Amino acid sequence: MGKTIYSIVFGILIGLLAAGLILLISAPSQSAPILILPTPTPSAIAIHITGQVQQPGLYRLPAGSRVEDALLAAGGLTRQADVDQINLAARLSDGQKLVVPEKGAILSLNYIDPTQSTANSNEDNLRLIDLNSATQQELESLPGIGQAKASEIIAYRQKIGRFVTIEEILNVPGIGSALFEKIKDYITVNNSP
Repeated sequence: MGKTIYSIVFGILIGLLAAGLILLISAPSQSAPILILPTPTPSAIAIHITGQVQQPGLYRLPAGSRVEDALLAAGGLTRQADVDQINLAARLSDGQKLVVPEKGAILSLNYIDPTQSTANSNEDNLRLIDLNSATQQELESLPGIGQAKASEIIAYRQKIGRFVTIEEILNVPGIGSALFEKIKDYITVNNSP
């Protein structure tokens, strides 16, 4: 009889263990739920348009917009605009400045196609900006140089005199080494008066 009780108890324990194992295997996972997020929609880009357009200013356009879209947003071109100097099909990027040149004006950095390398493909169309003779508008066409920094460059030139090297622009208030790296390939100094 002692063996029978042990057999029954042993059978009950095995049954309970088997039932617990079955429940453990078949129970749903208690891990964190999987969240499915919507795909991000492209955000708008901000473009600064100046020069020969009807309404210069800052415009927000859908991502993937082209130069032609920016010109339409600015009310179109003026009669003095030289559209042959810009690429209407080029894609725009956030924070870009687009300067539409006047007919007869020499293209400085009025528009750089972001899809091309300025060192190679635009080299023939790109004229360096002379720090000693550049106008306010020419200076503003440099990457990272807005109205205030262009005015500082002109004020420095009037106070101190002609730039001897392009590195001397680092002495102008508000122009540091990071900005210099952006503009150094687009500027020059002509030391003949």
